[in-house]
Amino acid sequence: MELTVLKNNGEQTGKKVNLSDAVFAIEPNDHAIYLDVKSYLANQRQGTHKSKQRNEISGSSKKIKKQKGTGGARAGNIKNPQFKGGGRVFGPQPRDYSFKLNKKVKDLARKSALTYKAKENAIAVLEDFSFEAPKTKQYLSMLNALSMADKKTLLVLPENNKAVVLSGRNLKKSKVTTADNINTYDLMNADSVIFLESAVSSVENLLTRES
Repeated sequence: MELTVLKNNGEQTGKKVNLSDAVFAIEPNDHAIYLDVKSYLANQRQGTHKSKQRNEISGSSKKIKKQKGTGGARAGNIKNPQFKGGGRVFGPQPRDYSFKLNKKVKDLARKSALTYKAKENAIAVLEDFSFEAPKTKQYLSMLNALSMADKKTLLVLPENNKAVVLSGRNLKKSKVTTADNINTYDLMNADSVIFLESAVSSVENLLTRES
């Protein structure tokens, strides 16, 4: 697939870039995408939820009434889960939700996501650029020039650029990442994916590496 390289003001540079079929034109695997997105979202969970069991509740451990002869149900101490303020039965406990996903599956998922974006013509390639200082207005001006200001966008840099990252950080629908941190969730969540020219080869090298 061949795309025209644009400047960050929307003008054409006259250059073209070829997207590798091994990354941007494979047979998409929906299940791999599902697993990788599930893994990403699971890794975001803190897992710090906690409720108190009856042995953790403050209160007397004395039996509150005799076993028989009251006409009511038998009862233990005030920390019984049946009573208000008692412990919770089988309540949530701290746990780790993350799970391991094989590298081949993760690579397949990202290539599948990129293939879908390529089929939807939702990929743009910009000539490498940088900002002298973080300027949200400048970043927004770039999106306006590309007619993407009202879309969810993912900008992929070849390496970390603090000025560009900070420029896009305050925009709700925009996200900036680097080629080595690209993930399936961000790709599928974005309406349009914008690559810097040198980031294309970085992503292709990353996803066609020997497993």
